[in-house]
Amino acid sequence: MQQFLLLTREEAIDPRLAVGSYAGAMGAAQFMPRSYREFAVDGDDDGHRDLWRSWDDIIESIANYLLRHGWRADEQVLAMATVPPEALGKIDTSVLALNETVESLRAKGVRFNTDLAPGAPALLIVAQGKDGAEYRVGFNNFYVITRYNRSPLYAMAVYDLGMAIEGLVRENGR
Repeated sequence: MQQFLLLTREEAIDPRLAVGSYAGAMGAAQFMPRSYREFAVDGDDDGHRDLWRSWDDIIESIANYLLRHGWRADEQVLAMATVPPEALGKIDTSVLALNETVESLRAKGVRFNTDLAPGAPALLIVAQGKDGAEYRVGFNNFYVITRYNRSPLYAMAVYDLGMAIEGLVRENGR
């Protein structure tokens, strides 16, 4: 409550009109009050950080959050993987942590494409696809997305949507 009240004072928001989720997450970015105060930025330079109505503020605030949590520009997020059944018992997929490296996953038989260094942190993600289990290898930037929302399914959806949008932009020459 204290962070919310400080935020409303700092941003001149009427606390009676500030709409949020049942848990207190606010605006399109769904920042909790403390995160709003720490990571929101004034992307449109109007003197206010408005995560309800200003898409410049929303997008730049999310980008700021990701950068502050370790996002590395132009670095791979995910790679599709092939995993032999005998390798699954050698890899802990129960925790959302960069508990492997590119090299250690390859040594266990996981096949995937990346230009990242052998020592680059990685994790194996197992997801249910329409035809059964699907495997992906997540790298630092995937892990950073999971700091925004702890669900690996959310992070994969964000990545897949981003790739689809990038493909459409390239296709349309924009």
